[in-house]
Amino acid sequence: YQRRVREAVVSTQSTGGAGDRQYGHALVVGIERNPKPITKSMGKKKQNKRNKLKPFVKVYNCNHLMPTRYVLDLPVDKEIFNKNAIKDPAQKRKALAAVKTKLEEKYKTGKTRWFFQKLRI
Repeated sequence: YQRRVREAVVSTQSTGGAGDRQYGHALVVGIERNPKPITKSMGKKKQNKRNKLKPFVKVYNCNHLMPTRYVLDLPVDKEIFNKNAIKDPAQKRKALAAVKTKLEEKYKTGKTRWFFQKLRI
């Protein structure tokens, strides 16, 4: 079983161990399902449907992350979005909804196209 390589943004990072995780870890936000390509011939309704994306929020071991030179500024509310909130399913849904709106706004501006394309290996 091989996991799909995903593009993500590190939201918060803990270099030392803390609590239940005795290793360096990071809270990561990324895109699980990218927006689909659209064409001129598609109607507005279909374009809006294809512009949707599916985010993910996860805590990763820092050894499993590969840093790059790219930077994406993603302002998220620290009250909604933290490690403790991710453990509770109701709060996780709320955090995912907030992240989804921020990512869709970024996608519609069109300035960070590299983040919303499939990763080439």
